[in-house]
Amino acid sequence: MTRPTRPTRLAPGARVAVVAPSGPVPEERLAAGLDILRGWDLDPVVAPHVLDRHPEFTYLAGTDADRAADLQTAWCDPDVAAVLCARGGYGAQRMVDLLDWDAIRAAGPKVFLGFSDITALHEAFANRAGLVTLHGPMVAAVDFIKNTRAQEHLRATLFEPETVRVIESGGGAAPLVPGRATGVVLGGCLSLLAADLGTPHARTSARGGLLCLEDVGEETYRLDRALTQLLRAGWLDGVTGILLGSWARCSPYEQVRTLLTDRLAGLGVPVVEEFGFGHGEGALTIPFGVRAELDADAGTLTLEKPALA
Repeated sequence: MTRPTRPTRLAPGARVAVVAPSGPVPEERLAAGLDILRGWDLDPVVAPHVLDRHPEFTYLAGTDADRAADLQTAWCDPDVAAVLCARGGYGAQRMVDLLDWDAIRAAGPKVFLGFSDITALHEAFANRAGLVTLHGPMVAAVDFIKNTRAQEHLRATLFEPETVRVIESGGGAAPLVPGRATGVVLGGCLSLLAADLGTPHARTSARGGLLCLEDVGEETYRLDRALTQLLRAGWLDGVTGILLGSWARCSPYEQVRTLLTDRLAGLGVPVVEEFGFGHGEGALTIPFGVRAELDADAGTLTLEKPALA
């Protein structure tokens, strides 16, 4: 597994673009998130179609072409230091192949932030542009707006990444399978990773990776189906360790935990549960593409280098 390029950390006064690649964005939550960014001495600019609604499919923030154009324009603007997603939902898979990846590569590395449905874009930036990205709270998400832990961990990652070389779960983590492992951090939303299989430019294997998995609003059998699909496809062959995040609004956690143990323990690699990223309250920011060491017993992820240069 190759090591992606780390973008440069943010500095006070940096211009950051807010885009909506997936679902519609509540205007009042966007305004609250922008105020937080301004409080960090950032200069947020909102892409033209962030508050759009698709004329037919109300679960989309505008048309596929407009959502793609917003991200493309923001990324290729030399004055923009970071592209931050407003929220997830659904829709990134519909627009990811409309992006000009040659132009994105030519524009060079910059910070990219999001999670949930944005998993499709994390995978694309890793596989098509070779970039480190940040899996973390989004600008118009309730967790970012209201939770100090989520805000501060993201702020530290963006401005002082050397201070979060060791990412600690905060005490909730426990080993499903004990041990230590090293690898390149990757992953995201389980159902999105399964949906990416077989698509153009998709990662063919998580071999050599520390795989982060979480999901939201899924019954146990649907999680089982996604995990089994990854197993049957050989996508998990050679994975070095697994970090499990939140399973918000899924089936009761004891059922989910039993399933995760059943499907993952047989891989023979360290597995840690409740690591504190994803849809849960106070979500941590996890850099994808950085080499790290997982200590499942201690509940820590130690980055070889800071997330951002």
